Amino acid sequence: MTRGTLYGGTRLHPRHVRDRQFTTVGFGRRGLNPREVRRFLHRVALDLAALHHDLALLSEENARVKRALRTWQSAWSERRQP
Repeated sequence: MTRGTLYGGTRLHPRHVRDRQFTTVGFGRRGLNPREVRRFLHRVALDLAALHHDLALLSEENARVKRALRTWQSAWSERRQP
């Protein structure tokens, strides 16, 4: 599995978690409590949304730092030439 892929080659996004449906099994105590599952999935979706936001900010900062480094390198090489 490659980095960032899941569910048929797409990244796992908050909407995948929020929209996930589980089948119910039996009655009474068998199976999962749908309310607990939904609460947990909502919590996971919020965490994923925050992580995607942080990743976008870091990618922007990384691009900014790379541009600044290239500018500095160009300016430095021009100063060193006789």
